[in-house]
Amino acid sequence: MSTTSPARYVAIDARQVALDPEGYLVDLADWSPAVAQALAAEEGRELTDEHWEVIDTLRDFYRRYAMAPAMRPLVKAVGQRLGPDKGRSIHLMRLFPDSPAKVAARLAGLPKPTNCL
Repeated sequence: MSTTSPARYVAIDARQVALDPEGYLVDLADWSPAVAQALAAEEGRELTDEHWEVIDTLRDFYRRYAMAPAMRPLVKAVGQRLGPDKGRSIHLMRLFPDSPAKVAARLAGLPKPTNCL
């Protein structure tokens, strides 16, 4: 599924993966853990097990509802799957500063969440 036209590319294992102007995948089928690692590295992030828990939760949410969650549904989904300590906005802000829903969705290879500026 294509989201928009490519603005740039990131090299992943000898192939070029197209990104839109905001850094989201143009073709969601291009996502892999290696893509997430490369996108995180571009931002100076190192993905820990806690990051991967949230990324996996996001990808599961997308499979179920065909949309990337905005912040409130993301907090709720993380809380339901990972427990109340991790299902808090402060935890998500620590892992994905600036805008957890947008940053985590981008790293998870999902489209930009609706209702996120």
